[in-house]
Parts: sequence; C-alpha cells; structure tokens
Amino acid sequence: MAMWQGAMDNRGFQQGSFNSFRSSSSDEDLMDIPGTAMDFSMRDDVPPLDGEIEEEKSYNGGGIGSSNRMMDFLEEPIPGVGTYDDFNTIDWVREKSRDRDRHREITNKSKESTWALIHSVSDAFSGWLLMLLIGLLSGSLAGLIDISAHWMTDLKEGICTEGFWFNHEHCCWNSEHVTFEDRDKCPEWNSWSQLLISTDEGAFAYIVNYFMYVLWALLFAFLAVSLVKVFAPYACGSGIPEIKTILSGFIIRGYLGKWTLIIKTITLVLAVSSGLSLGKEGPLVHVACCCGNILCHCFNKYRKNEAKRREVLSAAAAAGVSVAFGAPIGGVLFSLEEVSYYFPLKTLWRSFFAALVAAFTLRSINPFGNSRLVLFYVEFHTPWHLFELVPFILLGIFGGLWGALFIRTNIAWCRKRKTTQLGKYPVIEVLVVTAITAILAFPNEYTRMSTSELISELFNDCGLLDSSKLCDYENRFNTSKGGELPDRPAGVGVYSAMWQLALTLILKIVITIFTFGMKIPSGLFIPSMAVGAIAGRLLGVGMEQLAYYHHDWAIFNSWCSQGADCITPGLYAMVGAAACLGGVTRMTVSLVVIMFELTGGLEYIVPLMAAAMTSKWVADALGREGIYDAHIRLNGYPFLEAKEEFAHKTLAMDVMKPRRNDPLLTVLTQDSITVEDVETIISETTYSGFPVVVSRESQRLVGFVLRRDLIISIENARKKQDGVVSTSIIYFTEHSPPMPPYTPPTLKLRNILDLSPFTVTDLTPMEIVVDIFRKLGLRQCLVTHNGRLLGIITKKDVLKHIAQMANQDPDSILFN
Repeated sequence: MAMWQGAMDNRGFQQGSFNSFRSSSSDEDLMDIPGTAMDFSMRDDVPPLDGEIEEEKSYNGGGIGSSNRMMDFLEEPIPGVGTYDDFNTIDWVREKSRDRDRHREITNKSKESTWALIHSVSDAFSGWLLMLLIGLLSGSLAGLIDISAHWMTDLKEGICTEGFWFNHEHCCWNSEHVTFEDRDKCPEWNSWSQLLISTDEGAFAYIVNYFMYVLWALLFAFLAVSLVKVFAPYACGSGIPEIKTILSGFIIRGYLGKWTLIIKTITLVLAVSSGLSLGKEGPLVHVACCCGNILCHCFNKYRKNEAKRREVLSAAAAAGVSVAFGAPIGGVLFSLEEVSYYFPLKTLWRSFFAALVAAFTLRSINPFGNSRLVLFYVEFHTPWHLFELVPFILLGIFGGLWGALFIRTNIAWCRKRKTTQLGKYPVIEVLVVTAITAILAFPNEYTRMSTSELISELFNDCGLLDSSKLCDYENRFNTSKGGELPDRPAGVGVYSAMWQLALTLILKIVITIFTFGMKIPSGLFIPSMAVGAIAGRLLGVGMEQLAYYHHDWAIFNSWCSQGADCITPGLYAMVGAAACLGGVTRMTVSLVVIMFELTGGLEYIVPLMAAAMTSKWVADALGREGIYDAHIRLNGYPFLEAKEEFAHKTLAMDVMKPRRNDPLLTVLTQDSITVEDVETIISETTYSGFPVVVSRESQRLVGFVLRRDLIISIENARKKQDGVVSTSIIYFTEHSPPMPPYTPPTLKLRNILDLSPFTVTDLTPMEIVVDIFRKLGLRQCLVTHNGRLLGIITKKDVLKHIAQMANQDPDSILFN
C-alpha cells in the first residue's frame, strides 16, 4: 500500500481506545512530561510523553454491541469526532463552518420560544462575559506577582522588623525617624548584617550582606527551576513563541493548562526576585493566555471550537500586555501586530474590553503604591528640538545592532544547549548563571537593584528633590529660570554614575544572552529596555553637558541659550529603551503606543517613531527574524510566517507527495473497502487522514477523511451496532446499494467525510499555494490533474519547501 506524507503523524493515537481520545480532547489536560525540554521528531509529531496514550497499546476494534439495527452516522453524532490529536494543526475552515452552523441553529430556534430566545441572548453575551472574567483574573494575578516580586527582591538585602511582609519602601513609609536625604534608611528596616552581627559598617558587614544576597538569589533560582522541571516543564521561557504557534492553529496540550498557570505564576515571582537579567512582561502574556484557555471551558461555544478559542486567546494576550506595561491600547496592538494569526474585527473590540478590565483591576490593586500600573511611569515636560532627531536616530541604530547581535548569539547558545550535554542539566545551568549574575551585580548599585527600578531611575527627569547620583549636578538649586531646572554642569555623583552605568551596560548585554531561554520563566522586554535606557541616558547626559559647555556652537545657539533647560536625559533613556526593544522584537506600531502610554504625552511620538523605525530597518538589514520568530524556527514549530513573501517559481507538482518513483498515494474507496482494510491501513501508516476516491482505477476525488475520525467511528460502531465484523463494507456514499442476504452489516461513514477538501491543480504556482495555506489556515491541500487525484501537499511539506528554498536543512526545520 502506497504512502503519502501526512500533515501530522499520529502514532500515539493509531491504536488508542475511544476513551483515550475523549480524555485528551482538551488543551487544559496536562501532559506527563518527564524531561524539561520539548523533544519533537520529524517522523513523530506526538512524542511518547502522554501517559494516557501510552497506557493502551493495541487497537482491536472493540467488541460487538447490543444494537440490532444498522447505524447511520448521518443521524447520530459521534462523541470525539472532529477533535484533534496533540501536536496537530486544527482545520480553520471546518471550525469556522461549525460555528456558523451552530449560530444559524440558535438563531432559527430563538424564533420558536422565549427560552430559546433567552438562550440566544446569553450565547451572544457569553463572549463579553468571558472577556470580563479574563480581565479580572489576569489583573489580579499580575498584581499578586508585582507585590510578591517587589517584596522578595528586597528580601535579598534585609527584612522589616515591624512586619516581615513589608518590602523596604512600605516598611519606611510610616517611620517617624526618616529624613528626606536618607529616605531609604529607617530603624524598622534591618540589613542582614544588622540582624546577624548587629552592625552595618565595616568590611565584615559588607561580606555578610554580599553572602546573603548571593544565597537568597541562588535559593530563589533553585526553587524556580525545580518547580518547573518537576511540575510544569511548559512553564519555562517567555511563552510568546509557543503562543504565536498555538494561535496559528497548532495544538500543544497542557501548554495553557491549570498546572502551567499555577507553576508559572509562582516561579515567575521567584525568577524575577533572584536578580537574573529577565523580566516578567513576556511571561505575563502566557499567564493571561492560560487564564483565557481555562475560562473557555466554562462556555460550550469556546470549549468545543478550537478556532473560537483562539480568538479568546488573542484577546487574553492583549490583556497580558495591558497589565505588563499599563498600556491597554498598546496591548491590543501588540496582539494584532505580534502574536495573532487570525484577528477579526469582533476580536479587536473584545481584546480592547479585556485589556481595559485587566488594567482597571491592576489599578485597583495599586501594587506599587503610586497609583500607576508600572514602576517606571514617567512624565516629561520639556519639549524636544529638531536637531535631537540625530541622536535619537543614533539610538535607533544602536538598538538595531543590539537586537541583531542578541538574536544571533542567543539562538547560537540555545542551539548549543539543545544539541549538547548542557541541555540535560537545566538546574546546574540556572544556578551557575544566577551565581555569576549575583556575584557581579552586588558591588554595583545599578545592577543590584531590580531591573524595573533601574529603568525607573534612568527614565527619571531630575528635579529639585531627587537624591539620586544621576541628579548630582553642581548648582542644582539655582532656580533663576522661575522654578524651571536649568541645564547645569555635572557633579562628582553624575560622573560616578556614568562609570557604573557603563559597567552595568556591559553586564546586561552579556548576561542576558545566556539567561533568556533557560528552564525558568524569563521575559525579554525589561532586559532589552534596560540596555537601551542605559545607552540612552549615557548619550543624554553627554548631549546635556555638550549643550552646557558649548552652547555657542552653531548646532545649539539657535535654540539653546546659556542656562536654559534644553536637553532631557530621561527622554533619551526612553527612546533608547524603545529602540532596543524594537530591535529585538521588531515591533513598531505597538511599541510606540506602549511607550507613549508609559509617558502619558503625545509630544514624544515622533522621536519614538524615528528610533523604532530606524532600529527595525537596521536589524532587518542584518537578519529578517525577530527573537520570537527565531525561537519558533529553532524549536521547529509549524508556523507559517504571514509577513514573509514566497518569491520562488516552483509548482505544486514539485512539492506534493508522492514524488516521481515514490509508491502510489494511499487512498480509500467510497464503496468497496472493508473494515479490515481500513484497520490495516491505520495500523501500517501514521498519516493524519486519507483521500477518498470513487475507485482505484478512476482516482476521481470524493473527499477527505481524518484518521482520528475513522478510528473513533469504527470503534463506536463495533460497540453500538450488532454484527459489524472485519468483512463489513464501509460506505462513504449517500445511499448504500442493496446487499445480498447473510452479508455482514455495512458502515455508513459519510458524515465524517469532508466533501469539499481544498484542491489545486498540479501546475498551480507554489506562491499561490503558500498564500492559501497562510490565509485559510489549511492542514492539507489535494493536488489533481483533470479531476484525477495526483497527490497531497501538507503544511509540513510547505514548511520544508520554504526551508529548502532558503538554503536551510529541511529535515532540521520541523519539530527539532
């Protein structure tokens, strides 16, 4: 029997029982994964990881049921038919068609009775109710994560004697012994040296604090990686590459389940508190999508339809970014620009509502005590000048170079982790990187503080009351400009801070490469913003001093008079942060809106746009992929990038299976194949579906039937229909012909047959075929010639062909 290259292998299901299909039909179910890395192979899309599947090894067709009549599957729906196996792609067209049929039926019934009308209204309202619940849960979890991470970060340096649950800032808020200059010092807050050796001065006290800082960091990191490894391996990383893949139609069971949500929430707090160069913003998108997926199971409309569920997940991703940055509009645009594959107008409205509710919930919790949704919210009041576009564009160039460098080096390191012994020791890797980070971070106050606090300090526009070293200017209390703080010469503290920030920049650039991708929750937004903010602040202070000492230069004298407040270093830090984040992720519109919402002013849109576009152009010139697309390709996920153009002049016949000299295509006939023949095909092949033809001689196409639906239908028939044996004939026709007496009952399986599979001719250009796969989300497409079936093209074949045309190894691009 000939073979064709299926859309997804399903060896784990080829001999499973009906119960095993029902038990693993939900994305919420947890997969029993013994390791910490997802291991996909080219030949087998379902790795031997699912305990439910491994328990049952034989497909014997079940027993004979007690019903004496012939079963017509046109009349009775079969439980389990139409669901998908793990590591398979959904059929977008079929799912949307099902939803239209369901909606049409509800609409028609609503005219018959009041109860049906109420049911119709509740069905229409259920989507908005689901968005409300997602926003409330996402906002609450984000607030919990923010408060816990702030407290545990301060725990590395000391503890509050008035109540151990207070962080440093809250501990000193109500103290009566705090002066304005030493606002961070109060008798209620004790460092570890004060607790252990009763003094905070001297070399020994410094060593004690140093040791406790490193010890707490190692403890937090060890707990994080251990919980991920033991309970939820899918909780590692940022989660955005996998969410992009899931939203494109791929199924990864357990990735958005309840255990992943619980463990990711806990370990995200631990990972951020350990002081590693990572952020919580990316993982918050994963947390919000877990909330959306779990809440979908409360509504039949979304639980039973994979396409509808993905609309909900797109809205949940928007809510995740909304609580991460306090940017509801930016969250919606991020979901649209970066992660979503299918984003209808209705999803846009609901995403906005979910993001709004999530932001309102987080604002009600007020985790930072400043009535803001993020720690580094800032407001600037000084206008920028046209000449400053030059340094802003320079920051964009730096961001693009940094982004391209980071992607190449990080992907190279992650590939080394996957292909060497390093990947087998995730706990040791995390502990080593944590130890190096903590040892190098403690001596420098800018690396010792949390990255969010660092960004907040870099964004800050120095005022009269600021005590930071970055604001240690000479003549700082000269307010001759009517209370406006003029440009002034830098003092000793500013120069000291510049050196410390330069060392911080080097450490952040190097250590982030090795941190992102480890087996703990790790986001990239905050480290990237920190790199850009440091570079921007350094450039901003340099420009400020240049304008002060050389205000008579031609580039300054037209708009910057002596002593005027011309340059805002905090603005340069913000532009640099946007440039570096854009260089790494290749975001543009959503990035500018997020940064605009962080500053609360429209005046700085142009500098942000200039830096974001410059960084994207520079980074694209050095490499087309953003960090998330690069990790999708590294992990071999079946993701068809909609932004890339396919420009090669190949035809469908060049890609389809079977090729020349290959065995013929495995097909089923519409009225002459027996149960035994089908069971033989199922047991000897691992394909996801089979074309149905009129006869083997004519090869005229009738439709397409999925392997999973065949298995479930045959087993269900054996249980419920008396007399079904191996010699029973399976009919895919509408009417079965009269049978001679004493012949076994027949099976009528037309109901599981897709009568309108997508077909192309053998001379169709591949650029059209690729476009069809992208825009319709197809799993497979049949190839015909003059109406006769020639072959099949699957999503896997398309991805392999694109890789081959790009001079990449096609066997390493998928499920590696």
